[in-house]
This record gives sequence, structure tokens and C-alpha cells, in this order.
Amino acid sequence: MYNPSAKNICSLVRFTSAKIKPSSSSIKMRITRLSSAAKREINPSIQSKNPGCEAASDESVQKSVRVFIRKKRSNKTVHQPIVEEIKPEIIDEKPCSLPEIEDFAYGNGNSVSRLTKLPENWEKVLEGIRTMRSSEDAPVDSMGCEKAGSSLPPKERRFAVLVSSLLSSQTKDQVTHGAIQRLLEKDLLTAEAIDGANEAAIKELVYPVGFYSRKASNMKKIAKICLSKYDGDIPSTLSELLDLPGIGPKMAHLVMNVAWNNVQGICVDTHVHRICNRLGWVSRPGTKLRTSTPEETRESLQLWLPKEEWVPINPLLVGFGQTICTPLRPRCSMCSISGFCPSAFKESASPSPKKPNKRS
Repeated sequence: MYNPSAKNICSLVRFTSAKIKPSSSSIKMRITRLSSAAKREINPSIQSKNPGCEAASDESVQKSVRVFIRKKRSNKTVHQPIVEEIKPEIIDEKPCSLPEIEDFAYGNGNSVSRLTKLPENWEKVLEGIRTMRSSEDAPVDSMGCEKAGSSLPPKERRFAVLVSSLLSSQTKDQVTHGAIQRLLEKDLLTAEAIDGANEAAIKELVYPVGFYSRKASNMKKIAKICLSKYDGDIPSTLSELLDLPGIGPKMAHLVMNVAWNNVQGICVDTHVHRICNRLGWVSRPGTKLRTSTPEETRESLQLWLPKEEWVPINPLLVGFGQTICTPLRPRCSMCSISGFCPSAFKESASPSPKKPNKRS
């Protein structure tokens, strides 16, 4: 069937292409118009539905094509694949587990390294101290609290270690050892014997330990408690030992280790407290300041020191403090680890005497 509209459109296209040099964009638009006209040639019903001039028809087709392209671009979903990738990760993710309470108390496992930074060269320092200690004996090696009643039966030895720990507070090992030997000679190293002895006699035997009068009174109280609650033996838990009169953390940890072979913490006395601060091994929580008490030192030291070192660290540092790293004028020139010690040669010089003021 003859269609004059299609013929006119083809003539118009030839006339335009002959006079105007088409650009790439115009070629694209012409192809779009031609394809629209071809559609009308194939389906004449399209023209009947949209009567009017052909130019208007072409403009409407062009507008419809442009609108269609813009809508296609705006409907692109960019974020959908990202959401689909994230969702499985969130579902499969397992919650992080908190460190066990034992990790904070004793420093077990790998959580220690996350909690506290290890001191630099601490292993070399310990090895150096061991080497120095092996070449020179210290009083603690033969007269420490753990040596008390070593020849006694287990039950009596436990009580002897408890009494020795009580007497050792602010007292040199030689003095404490002498008091224990005198009590042993008088058969006063059992709970039954001390409970039945006169307090004045006990004072005389333990003198000259520090605070001997108060310690003699506490010995009587402890003996009575051990008889009434533990059948003459000593408490087997740290909390019960701390409930005894005159027993502090340092003594309780030592007794738990020696008497019951149960390591609950580090035994920190004045020597361990002093040396750990000189080496920069301990500090107050959240600061770089030195610890002020042996108990603060124990808590700070236990955060990073491996548990297998908790028992030997006490006699090792006590003997080191008795021979080389002494309280006053430490012998830094004889110390093989002075290169690792931030306090080396800073406390060696004795205080210079004050010069008398000259009268004018």
C-alpha cells in the first residue's frame, strides 16, 4: 500500500544530508528520527494516533528519547551490591570475648602483652642478676623465712614458716633467723606450745626483732586461732591468712608458696620493691611514676612477669639487694647490668656534709 508520509520523510532526509555536513551528534539524532519514521511506516496506526505536522512528531520523538535516557541513568542502583556484600559479614561475625579474670590477676596467656608493655631487656637483666648471685652468697640463702623449721614434720614446719614470716617484717634475716633458733631450742614452734607459753617469755626470746612486743602478742593470738579453727595447723587460703593478726600480703604469699606449694602471687618485700622501681619495671596504674608501696609493686609486677618467675624472683632480688643493689649507696660499679638500669650511678654518691656558716 502506498504511503505518502514515508516518501516525504525520506526526501526530507536526503535534502538535509545534501546541504549540511553532519556531525557525530547529528548523525546519532538522525538515526533516531529515521528509526522512529520507520516504525510509523511499519505501523501506520502510530500516525493516526498522533496527527499533526511531521516536525512536531520528530520533536516529540526526540524529547521522548532524551527523557528515556535520563530516566535510565537515574534509575541505576549503585549501592545495592555493597549492601549485599556487607550483610553476610555482619551475620557471620562473632562477638569478641573478654579476657578472663585470671588474666588480670596472674597474667596468663597472650592477654598479658595486650594489657601491659614488657620492660626492655628484662630477660637480660634477670640473667645478669642470676649470674651475679651465683658468685656470692647472701643472708637470704641460708637464713630466709623459707628455711625455718626445715627439719620439722610438715604440720609443724608450716607453723614455723608462718611465725618466721611474722617476725621478718622490718627485720634483717640474720635477726629473724636467730629468734627462730631460740624458739626452736625452747620447743616453742608449735601452736600448742606458744598458746601455753608466757607472753613475757616469748618477748625475751624474739628480741631484738623489730616491734618484738607487738609480734609476741600476735603470736599468742595466732596460736589460739590455729588451735580453735584449724586443729593446730595454719590456714590454707590466702584470704584466711590475711585475716590473722600481723600478717600482710607479703607474708601471706610467702606462706602460701612455701607451706602449701600454692602460688597465689609474688612475695614483695622492701628489697623487691626498691629494685623493681630502680629498674623501671613497675609504675602506678595509668602513670609512669614509681610505686609507693610493696603492694603496688606486686600488682604492677604481676601484670607482665611470667608466672614461672613469681617464686624465684623474691630470693633472687632479696639477695641482690643485700649484696649489690643495697638501700644506701648501691655498688653500681660492680653491677654487670648497670647499662640496662635507668637509676645506675644516680644514688651512689653519699650526701655531702653541710658546710658550717662562717660568722661575719
